[in-house]
Order: sequence, then structure tokens, then C-alpha cells
Amino acid sequence: MSQPRKWTGYILAVITLVIGFVIGKMNVDNSGTIVGHANKYQQQESQVQALVQAKYGQVTTIVRPEFKGNVLTVNDGESIQDAVNKAQAGDWIKVMPGTYKETVYIDKDDITLSGVIVDGNWPTLEGEHKLNDAILYSGNNFTVENFLITHYKGNGVMGQAGNNFIIRNNMIIDTGVYGIFPEFGKNGVIEYNVLTGIEDAAIYVGMCDNIHVAHNEVFGNVAGIEIENTRHAIVENNYAHDNTGGILVFITPGLPIKTTYDVILRDNFVVNNNLENFGAPGSIVAGIPKGTGILIMAGDEVTMQNNVITGNDNAGILITDHGHAANLTPDPEAEPNSDKIAILDNLMFGNGKNPIDEVKVLMATKFANRGPDILRVGESRDSCINNREKYLTFGIDEFGTCAFDSTYGTKTYLLEKPVAPRKITAEERGKLAYYGICAGCHAYNVKMVGPPTQVIQALYMDNPQGIVDYITAPTKKREDYPEMPPQDYLSEEVKMAAAKFMLDVKK
Repeated sequence: MSQPRKWTGYILAVITLVIGFVIGKMNVDNSGTIVGHANKYQQQESQVQALVQAKYGQVTTIVRPEFKGNVLTVNDGESIQDAVNKAQAGDWIKVMPGTYKETVYIDKDDITLSGVIVDGNWPTLEGEHKLNDAILYSGNNFTVENFLITHYKGNGVMGQAGNNFIIRNNMIIDTGVYGIFPEFGKNGVIEYNVLTGIEDAAIYVGMCDNIHVAHNEVFGNVAGIEIENTRHAIVENNYAHDNTGGILVFITPGLPIKTTYDVILRDNFVVNNNLENFGAPGSIVAGIPKGTGILIMAGDEVTMQNNVITGNDNAGILITDHGHAANLTPDPEAEPNSDKIAILDNLMFGNGKNPIDEVKVLMATKFANRGPDILRVGESRDSCINNREKYLTFGIDEFGTCAFDSTYGTKTYLLEKPVAPRKITAEERGKLAYYGICAGCHAYNVKMVGPPTQVIQALYMDNPQGIVDYITAPTKKREDYPEMPPQDYLSEEVKMAAAKFMLDVKK
């Protein structure tokens, strides 16, 4: 691995932040609409990519084969879904500026869905606080780019077991639970997006492998970026600010993939994440203390390098386990500790100005009058830190000195060759629909956004049709849970298969 000089990463990171302000700094007015310089963003994108290439070499993304399909153009007043229905594998759907009030469902391979930005005017997917999801994809080799997505109740862009995905250059505002949510995908890129107003995670990578999350701005959310039950991921050059928690690396119990490991967090700006937590009561993210910069819970082999972590009132980096987490039932099949954590050289200052009471008590034992830069509670084996004297810490005395000081030898975990498309039967689609859609809110034995699967099994027992009827046209039944958005975009066959799987699943 390369051995950069001690301050090189910081200087390059500062340059990256300046670039981010030039091309991506956007604000939200009182109506909730992002007011930015979209045309300037588009014009300068090539310059930004050139600067990134100067730092890392080739810009990290998934290379698509030469385009040989057809172009389908959607104009304002027409339906994007109609174009999707007509499209064949390899086609490119271009959506002109306008307002589109629909859910777009793509279950075909090799589809590119591109918004066309003209003089700063974007194509807008408008959910009107009525529709659940803006874009749902389950096909392989899918690209979505250049959309403004707002006012949906569930998700902005959600992937259901699609491989080789690219989600880039989108503005996503107030889309309910998640902004960008790929699940069960392999080999994916999430880059150059701006997200705000999300009540769970703005970017939520769930149960995926070989992922690259870069050059995004996330602010005004409960969680900025969350890597959950995911392996081989790099999160770099993102600006996570003014969330409740900036960047999270989790194992959520009760999901079919039980591990999170081999995650690199580098060159991110994690700043002023002090927003009051507005997550759904009882959900896991509702337990995140405001003022948390980076939170690692049960993730393994997580390496942090050259991040600028500042102004987070509780703690800069918080490392914990399942035993110390709120709103969580441990999973006996998931290892609960955060092991092999590596904290390389990072720039941390101004953290811990107003820690929660539990952290104040811990820091009082060190006669400290503020919260820590780095806090560890719970067991953590084989972890290490470099230059520990630079930080105010608690709980890391047994961390050794890391045997390495750079991650730049690893440019990406993306695969050189695309992952083969899945051939999925209707029964398998039901299983994937459960894990890709249902499990995001209904873990098996843990209260998340919705009731645990065990509770649903007790309510419906041998009545899968009852589940189908409810998810097609749900009504609010419980005060302690939000109203479930309808899943009527799924076919009857897939809904029934998912309902049967939900009633049969054991863990």
C-alpha cells in the first residue's frame, strides 16, 4: 500500500470540500424545494471528475458496455412507467424536465433511466405525500441519474436484489423512511447525490456487497449514510452534516445476512451532526443520540482514515455493541461486538460540546469537561489506533497501534466484471420481496419501523391473503407505528409469494 505523507490526506480532503461547496452546495427553502445551481453542477461535473482522478486515478464507477439500444424520450405530461413498459434490455429512457406524479417500477435488465436537465430545470418525481416509492428497481445493470425526487412516503430510490447498479446525480428531499436504499445488491455505486429530510437513513445500503459510496451530500436527516449488514464497502469524499448521526456502520439483528465487515470510511467531512432525532419511535435509528459523528455498532474490520470530524456535540466516533444499543433485541446468530476497528490518522476537533448524560458520567471519570472525540462502550477485540495522543478518548486504552497507516492501496471493491443477472422464479421473487421490501421495516424479532415479523405471523397465521389485502390497501392500526405505505405496485403473484414466505420464515 502507498505511504502518503502525514498531512497529504488532510490537504486533499480540504480541496475536496472546497470543490463540494462550489458544485454541490444547495439549500432548502421553506417549501422544501432544493434551490441550487443545478446547471452549474452539470457543467462542472467533468472538472470535478478530473480532480478526483488526479487524486485516486481512474474515477470510480461501473463501466457500461457501448450503447446499442434505443432511446425512449418522456416529455412532461407523459408517463415514465409507460416508457419502462415499452423498453427492452439495453434501452435508454430520457426524461425531460417536468413534474411526474408516479411510482416507476423497473424489473428489466440493462435499463438506463436519465433525467435531462435544461437550463437548471430538472425532471421532478413528485409523490404529493401520497405515493410510497419514487423508483423501484429489481433488474441488473440499472442506472438512474439526474432526478429531483420529493414528497414520497416510503423511499426515493429502492433496489430489490439488482446487481451492478449506479445511482448518481439525484436530489432527494423528504421521501419518508429512506432516500436511496439498495438491498441485496452486489457491485453498486452511489455518487454525487444530495439528500435531505429523511426520517431514517438518507443513503441506506442494506445487505449488499462490493459497494462504493462517494461524493454525496447528506444533511437534515436522522442518519446521513448507513452501511448495514453489508460487506466490502468504501465510503469516501462525502459531506455528512447537520444530521442526527453522520455515518453509521451497523449490524441490524434479525436479518438474513448476519455480518458487516471490510468497510473503509475515508476523506469524509462529518460536521455538526446535532439535529434532534425525528426517527419513528421504537425504531433502531430513533436510539441514535444527536451529536454523533460516526457510529459503529457490531461492524467488524471498519477502517477510518483522513476524515474531518468536527462539531459533533456528543462524540466524534462512537463504537458500541448490540448490548448497549437502544430499541434492539440481540440476534444469537449475529456476533454483537465491533471488532478489528482501525482508526488511522483523522482530523477531529470541536466534538463533545454537549454530550448526553451517560457520556457525561463516563467522561467525568477522566475529569474531562466535554464529550470525547472517540468513545467505545462494549467489547472490541483486535482493534487499533494511530496517534492516539491527538484525541480525547474513552474506552480504547487496550487498542493497539495499527500496523498500517493507509487504505489508498485499495481504490475500490467494485468488481471488474459485472455480476451475472439473477434468474428468479415467482417463489424466489416472493422471498426477495420479503427481504428486499418487508425486512427493511419488519425484522424477524426486532421492532423497527413496523411490527416484527413474529407479531405478523401471530396475527395472520394461515391467512396469507389477509396480508396481501392489507399491503395492497393498508390502514393505520397502531398509534406506535407509522402508517404503512401501499405495496400495490407488486403483482398479485409476488405479493402472495411474499406473504407466504413471511408466514413461514423462522428467523
